[in-house]
Amino acid sequence: MIYVLTPERNAIPSNEYQYIDSIEFIHSYLFEHQPSRIAVDTETTGLDFIDDKMVMFQIGDLDNQFIVDTRYHKIDSFRMYLEDTDITKVLQNAKFDYKFIKQASGIELDKVFDTMLADKVINGGKEMPSGMDELAPRYLNEWISKSAQKSFLKHRGPFTEEQIIYGAKDLIIPLRLCEVMIPMLKEKDLTYTASLEFAACLAFADIEFNGIEVDKELWLKRADQTLEDLKTCETEMNTIIETDPFFKEFQDPDKQLDLWIPDDQISYVNIDWNSRKPVLEIFNKIYHGELTSLSKDVLGTLEHRPPLIRAFMKYKKLKKLYDSYGPSMLDKLKSDGKIHTHFSQVLTTGRVSNSKPNMQQIPADNSFRNCFVCSDPDWVFVSSDYSSQELCVIATLAKDPVWIAALEQGKDLHSVCAALVFGKKWENAAEPDCAFYKLGEDGGYENKKCECPGHKTLRSGVKSINFGLAYGMSEYALSDTLGISVPEARELIETYFKTFPSIRATLQKFGDYGKRHGYIMTMPPFKRKRYFPKHKYIGEDSSISGQIERASKNTPIQGSSADMVKLALVKIRKYIKRDQVPVKLVMTVHDQVDTIAHVDYADTWRDKLTELMEDAAKTIITNGLLKAETEVSRAWKK
Repeated sequence: MIYVLTPERNAIPSNEYQYIDSIEFIHSYLFEHQPSRIAVDTETTGLDFIDDKMVMFQIGDLDNQFIVDTRYHKIDSFRMYLEDTDITKVLQNAKFDYKFIKQASGIELDKVFDTMLADKVINGGKEMPSGMDELAPRYLNEWISKSAQKSFLKHRGPFTEEQIIYGAKDLIIPLRLCEVMIPMLKEKDLTYTASLEFAACLAFADIEFNGIEVDKELWLKRADQTLEDLKTCETEMNTIIETDPFFKEFQDPDKQLDLWIPDDQISYVNIDWNSRKPVLEIFNKIYHGELTSLSKDVLGTLEHRPPLIRAFMKYKKLKKLYDSYGPSMLDKLKSDGKIHTHFSQVLTTGRVSNSKPNMQQIPADNSFRNCFVCSDPDWVFVSSDYSSQELCVIATLAKDPVWIAALEQGKDLHSVCAALVFGKKWENAAEPDCAFYKLGEDGGYENKKCECPGHKTLRSGVKSINFGLAYGMSEYALSDTLGISVPEARELIETYFKTFPSIRATLQKFGDYGKRHGYIMTMPPFKRKRYFPKHKYIGEDSSISGQIERASKNTPIQGSSADMVKLALVKIRKYIKRDQVPVKLVMTVHDQVDTIAHVDYADTWRDKLTELMEDAAKTIITNGLLKAETEVSRAWKK
C-alpha cells in the first residue's frame, strides 16, 4: 500500500493510495517491522542540490511505500534509519539522492545498495545506459516510464495520482532489482567489489557536496600566463613557416603592410592553427599527402616529427588547457562560490572519471592547484598521496627483487633501474659527490636521486617507462615524452625489458590471460573484472587481440590502484563520521586524497590520515610496501 503524508490532498479519493496525518505513522511501521532492507528515493525540482529543492521523500519496502511531502514536513527524524549500519538502504544513483537529503537535513547516509553501480560492477564498467528505465527491462523484463519525473520541476499544489504512484515505483523497482542483482554479484564473485563501490559512492558524494573554493584573482592570472604561452607557441609555428623556403607557398607577403608596424613585428603568415584544413595541408607537404588526421593518436605515432609538428602538438595541448582551465573555469562555480565536481564510478579499469569540471586533468603544476584555497583562515588543506603507488603494485605483482628491495630500502627506484639498464653509460655519467654513489652507513651505495646532468637524462627515460607500464606505453608515446626518435625509444624499451624479465613476464601473463578468457581481474581481495565484449571476434580481427592484450596488461595495475584509493576514501569517511572530527573530504585525484581540517586539529589529522591511507593499502599490498605522504598546506597542492 502507498501512504502519503501531506497537507495538500486531492479532492478525488484513490484506491491506489491513502493519506496519513503524521510522520509517526511511518516510524511505527518501520519500528514494528524492523526491515533489514528499505528503499529510499527523492523527487526534486532540478539536478542541482544547492539551488534546487527536494519536494518528495520516499521510504519503504515491497509491502508499503511512504511518500513524504518535504515542502511541509522535515525528514530529520529518519536519521535513525538512514544512518543505521544494520539497515541496507536501496537506491538508484545513491549519490544524487544523498546530496539532496544531506542538504535538507544534515543526515549522512550509510550502508547503501546502489542498483546503478551494481549494474556497472556486474558488467565490468562497460558503457551501458544505467537509468532505472534501462535497468528494469534488462533485469526484470519490465518496461517503465520516467516521464513523470519532469512533472516535479515546477509543480505546485497537491501531488497528482501519477506522481504518487511514480514515487512509490521508485522504491519498488530498486528493491526488485536488488533481489535479482545480489545473487548475480555472488555468482560472479563480485560481492566484495560491489560493497566497496557502494561505500565509496558516499565518500564521492561528500566530496561533491563539500566542494572546493577558488581564488578567482589568482586563477585569472594563471589563465593569462597560459594564454601567453599559447601565443608564444603560435609565434614559433608562424616563424617556421615564414623563414623556411620549404613552406613558401604558405607565406602571405601582403598580410601586413602597415608603415607604423616595426619590421621585426610584421608577420607574413596567415594561418589559423585551429582550422583543420589549412594545417593538414601544411603537414601533408611534409608527409607527401599521407596524413588524414591531426589527432594525437596520428601525430604521436609518426616516426619523424620535425620542429613544426612538435610545436603544433604543444600548441594543441596548451589550447586544450586554456579552453578547459582558462577564465571559463570560473563559469563552473556554483552559487555558493565553490567548484562542485561530479564523479562517475566504475569505469572499465575501476577508476573514476570526473566532470563539470574535470579536476583530474588539472596539471599537477602547483601554479594551477594553488588557486584552490580555504578562505577561512582557521581551516587548512591536509592532503595525502601514495608514494609510487603503481610502481609498488607492479613490484608486488611481478615479485621483482630489485624493485621490491629499492622500495623497501627507500632508494630511488628510477635511478636504480636506470643504473641497471644503462650500465657503464650510467657509471660514466656520475659527477663528483653523486648522491646515487654516496656510501651509506652499511658500506653500500645510498642510491638516492642525484643532480648529475647525465644521470637526470638517463633517469628520465627509465622513469617514463616505469610509469608508462601502467598505461601500456608504446615506443611512440615514449618518443614523444622524451623527445627522442621512435627507433631510439623502441631500443630503450627492449633494453629495459631485458634488464627486468620478471616484469615483462608478468605483463605478458596478464595479456595472455585476457586474450584466452575474455576478461582480466584486479588484485585480491576485490578481484574486479573487466570484460572484453569483442573477445568473440579475436580470431577474425588481429587488431582486437592487440587491444585486449594492452588492456589486460594495465588493468590489474590501474584497477588495483583505484580499488585502494576507494577503500582509503571509505575508511576516511567512516573515521570522520564516527569520531565527529573537524575534517571534510574535498577532492581526490588518482592516488591523492584531499581534505580540509581545522588548524587546531591539522597535525593530529595528518598522522591519522597517513595511517588510514596505509591501512587501506595493506588490504591489497599486504607486505606494507606502499607508504603514504601527507602534508598540511594553505592551498591545494600536489
